Amino acid sequence: MKVLALAVAALSLSLGLATPAQAKLTICNKTEIAALIALGRFDGKEWLSEGWWRVPPKSCADILEGPLTARYYYLRGVQEGVEGAWDSNRYSFCVSTGNFTIKGRKQCHERGYKEAGFFEIDTGDFPSWTHNLSD
Repeated sequence: MKVLALAVAALSLSLGLATPAQAKLTICNKTEIAALIALGRFDGKEWLSEGWWRVPPKSCADILEGPLTARYYYLRGVQEGVEGAWDSNRYSFCVSTGNFTIKGRKQCHERGYKEAGFFEIDTGDFPSWTHNLSD
């Protein structure tokens, strides 16, 4: 029985399958400039936006730990010192200049926040997902 468990674990690792301890949302910055990442999501009860995670050039950062509970997540990325963003004007969330966790997506300005565009990522039914940002 122990041999079978070890074989299944080795096969899962070799196929890149995530186990609950490894499950997470990871963002990889494939550019030469550091990126700041904000995340929008529905936690099952309400919409949240959170940020900012700094992802150094040519590296990755874990944004959420544990199995992903939603199919869709929303990202906004900006490069330090560069105009423009990885975004979309199809989905908007509230953001702030410093680190933030904001409940709700509506009335951002009235609540003292900025409204910004995010793009959607579809993680399917996978418990773990890596998204790459590039030029």
